[in-house]
Amino acid sequence: MAPRPRFLLALWTVYVVWGSTYLAIKVSVRTLPPLTSAGGRFLLAAVLLAALLALRGKSLRVARRELGAASFLGVWLLGIGVGGTTLAETRIDSSIAAMIAGSVPLQVILWRTVSRERVAAATRVSVAVGLAGLALVVLPGGDGAGSTVGLGLMLAASIGWSSASYFGRRLPTPRDPFVTTAYEMGAAGLALVAVGLVVGEGADMSVAMLEPGPVLAWLYLGVFGSLVALSAYVWLLANAPISKVVTHQYVNPLVAIALGALFLEEALPPTTLAGAAVIIGSVFVAVRAESGGGTTAPPGASRRVARVAQAGGTVPEHGPTGGAARAARGRRSRALRGGSGRRRRLAAVELRPLVREELQQVGAREDRGRPAA
Repeated sequence: MAPRPRFLLALWTVYVVWGSTYLAIKVSVRTLPPLTSAGGRFLLAAVLLAALLALRGKSLRVARRELGAASFLGVWLLGIGVGGTTLAETRIDSSIAAMIAGSVPLQVILWRTVSRERVAAATRVSVAVGLAGLALVVLPGGDGAGSTVGLGLMLAASIGWSSASYFGRRLPTPRDPFVTTAYEMGAAGLALVAVGLVVGEGADMSVAMLEPGPVLAWLYLGVFGSLVALSAYVWLLANAPISKVVTHQYVNPLVAIALGALFLEEALPPTTLAGAAVIIGSVFVAVRAESGGGTTAPPGASRRVARVAQAGGTVPEHGPTGGAARAARGRRSRALRGGSGRRRRLAAVELRPLVREELQQVGAREDRGRPAA
């Protein structure tokens, strides 16, 4: 376990920075075009991250197959997830966006259930209750057609996050989570800028858009949302209990709601507040059930989890089935009863699901919620 002051600093960095990305997005799109600004933010973060990796002597060379997988996942997770969130926040409040994004861990469990993975009955119940809460947030429709379109965009963005978080784990991305993140952000940035220019955002650009507030919010998203929080998150995965790290999945929406009310005077109707409470409560129950005890993740687990850090969501450890699975469980049980401390810790981790995250990125779930946005 890491020293407590360092642990708390890293954990609260993830809480506050990823929770505040929804506010920063809302401020940035006051004058900046949503798609090109989101793409530019990821390009900035990708360049900065690549430079930091090079300064630390890390090689950015990857196999062509890994580059393709990381680029595809970046467009899927960040392009659809964060790009959709940025576009949605031109029409809905930041707190509403955060609440919908907060349902991503529940959606991931739903993907697991549909794929016929073994999911505990209590977890399935929490997912059903949480999705009912999501309906309370989405179905009222807000104020007019603009809000309805925004809610639809945000719901689609959250589905992009959850599906990429679940199905993207099968892609052969680079082993180093930071290298993966750099390529994911670069690909997502290029895709978002290209789409923004195609739909005409370039024609509306002018110096008048560069107001201090939106520009500072954009820089905050690129530097703090994508780099600082991601670094803290990956450090936590290697040095802190998984059960503590995954708490960001229900704390981030709370931070976003509080900041929206404090700085943007966003007022939520009672039905929406009730839906938010149901979603966050369900995520709390599901995450606590899925993350198990307080074991620190073993080496290599951070790659699986950090690959989609801001996305949020839980995934099970996969292994053999049938008789092979029973034999493996027996070996893990014996390892828990005896052997070295390290072997017991690794065996304990294998007996429960791990949380993926968030980050992808970064800058994701952040935005990768989250998932930070």
